[in-house]
Amino acid sequence: MKKEGNNIRIMAVLIFLLFMFLFGVVLNINTGSVKISPVEILKIIIAGPNVRTMEASIVWRLRLPRLLAAALFGGALSVSGFLLQTFFRNPIAGPFVLGISSGARLFVGFTMIIVLKYWHSVSVYVLVAAAFVGSIMSMCFVLICARKVKSMSMLLVIGIMIGYICSALTDFFVTFAKESDIANLYSWSLGSFSGTSWNNLGIASVIVLIAMIAVILLSKPIGAYQLGEGYAQSMGINIKLFRVLLIMLSSILSAVVTAFAGPISFVGIAIPHITKMLVKTAKPLIIIPMSFLCGGVFCMFCDLIARSVFSPTEMNIGTVTAFFGAPVVIRLIISRRKET
Repeated sequence: MKKEGNNIRIMAVLIFLLFMFLFGVVLNINTGSVKISPVEILKIIIAGPNVRTMEASIVWRLRLPRLLAAALFGGALSVSGFLLQTFFRNPIAGPFVLGISSGARLFVGFTMIIVLKYWHSVSVYVLVAAAFVGSIMSMCFVLICARKVKSMSMLLVIGIMIGYICSALTDFFVTFAKESDIANLYSWSLGSFSGTSWNNLGIASVIVLIAMIAVILLSKPIGAYQLGEGYAQSMGINIKLFRVLLIMLSSILSAVVTAFAGPISFVGIAIPHITKMLVKTAKPLIIIPMSFLCGGVFCMFCDLIARSVFSPTEMNIGTVTAFFGAPVVIRLIISRRKET
């Protein structure tokens, strides 16, 4: 009876998130200097991108790719955070707090400065590769520190210090860069879904889709690992290989977001816990897709707030996600203190 009730709850949450996603799509497309009614939005989307009207151009070239990028990258960050929380067995772990996003930011920034010095543009594949290398190197440093310190609070401090070090190194590189390159780097480092092209969105979608398929295939081993390493080994899971896969997949997901949208804070920590509170279960096969959907909806509405509240001035997306995500992290830290 309890299981049936939980299934009903999960279905209700899924329907609610899907409704909020569709509502977010309409609201994001309709919000701006040019108002477009929901009926007209539907007609424009059905007609396709070849219709040559001002409204169709706004929808297909500006607003639709931006909101889809927000949904895709929000979902990717949420699943990346869930994998890190599983790996470290701690609910406060996340790509931004542990300094992994900062490492990706450093390498992307460095690559942009070096490449733009000799070429006029930077390939998106180069940016993704640079972000991935930066994420992996930061993760390796965190893992080394994790062996030395047992307290998660100290590990968080180390993650914050990694972020400061990466920022300092980025500023050092900026000192020797051209003014035009600095402008490009500064604009990217603020974090934003604006300017996302269909080409970039397509590349990011393929990478995220492949990574998500791999994560879902690992849902059973993740569930076993959550019950303890001993239990996972008794189920025939290669712990070393499993840990490497968790690190690689988490780094890929966070690297894609950093490469295309810049550093975005607190989504990876807050959303997995919000999802668990909504569905009242920790089963990976349910949490993984639901976290992805919840993270997408969250970032869609955060992006809407970022570009509309102080219009025409646009806030960076990290400011809004931090405003809503940081209280969740504070609550988690306080609740863990009470437990200990």
